[in-house]
Amino acid sequence: MTASLVLYGSPLSPFQRKVEAVMALKGLDYDCEDVNVMGMPDWYKAISPLGRIPSLRDRDIAEDGAAGTITDSSAICGYLEKRQPEPSVYPADAFDHGRALWLEEYADTGLAMAGGMGVFRPIIFNLFQRKQPDIETARKTWNEKLPPLWDYLEHYLDGRSHFIGDSITIADISVAAQIAQTEMLAGLPDKSRWPSLVAHFEAMKAHDCFQRNNAGCDRILAKLVPEKYDLGA
Repeated sequence: MTASLVLYGSPLSPFQRKVEAVMALKGLDYDCEDVNVMGMPDWYKAISPLGRIPSLRDRDIAEDGAAGTITDSSAICGYLEKRQPEPSVYPADAFDHGRALWLEEYADTGLAMAGGMGVFRPIIFNLFQRKQPDIETARKTWNEKLPPLWDYLEHYLDGRSHFIGDSITIADISVAAQIAQTEMLAGLPDKSRWPSLVAHFEAMKAHDCFQRNNAGCDRILAKLVPEKYDLGA
């Protein structure tokens, strides 16, 4: 049976990972359709004029074309929250809501730019093009650009299981979705320096909401990256 929601993109995208986790937490059924990010088809460019993945289609609104679609993971998650309010992934308290949005943005910009552009792309995009992975760039990013970002998150968690309150919010999902982007290639940050952050990620990765995406990534990376890269100094 065709689901009313379809997600266009790739399971390797941290932004798709975020959206999938939100849909899973809310118990929403959805289909996935892959989009070639290195050569986006014209039909997808019409839906996503900035060339971003994922995009969400609600077939209850429109079956094809740009109608019924939303692009950008934060916009999609905001829509899903309104469409299926419970369980909520955004705190009810106004200040906590603002903090959750800030951490989502911190993950989607800071972590995404450093980890995605500095580690994931130099390795994976090169491998997809049958080139040697740019380990020098990845190693420099791992040792110089990512640690300050991890430091901030470690301090923010301060030993707690969640960034805000006692349950999973968009903040937890967004951070874990981005850390997974580097973990799948190079493992986790040093647990002795970032114990709270590592524990948080391990718990999030094991949560049911990430399992479908985990499986999708594992299928793609099984042959492409059989072993993780050592990016230590």
